[in-house]
Amino acid sequence: MPQKSFHRTDRVSAQLRRELGTLVRDAVAEHGLPSVSVSDVEVTRDLAHAKVFVTALQPERATEAMKGLKAVAPEVRYRLARAVNLRHVPELHFHYDDSVDRGERIDNLLRDLPDTGDDS
Repeated sequence: MPQKSFHRTDRVSAQLRRELGTLVRDAVAEHGLPSVSVSDVEVTRDLAHAKVFVTALQPERATEAMKGLKAVAPEVRYRLARAVNLRHVPELHFHYDDSVDRGERIDNLLRDLPDTGDDS
């Protein structure tokens, strides 16, 4: 059975996700932004761009958080360049990941369904 090969973009994405988790948390604290966490990072094949998906701990402040992150993106990229060993650090594009919010909404809807009493 052939082993699944890991592409360079997968390895770089994983490394960037780890580093950006810390860097974004630090930037949020420094600039007084609403708290967010990095949920995923996808890099383009040429490693020129990285989509950084974040979730907000306070979904109602997500817009404010995204605006702040986009403003500090160049600073975060500079710090990232010093933390990773890459010849070219991708340009960072922050995107809001609403999958957690959607999951919570679905969970609440399911919890509110009337119990049918069917234990099968």
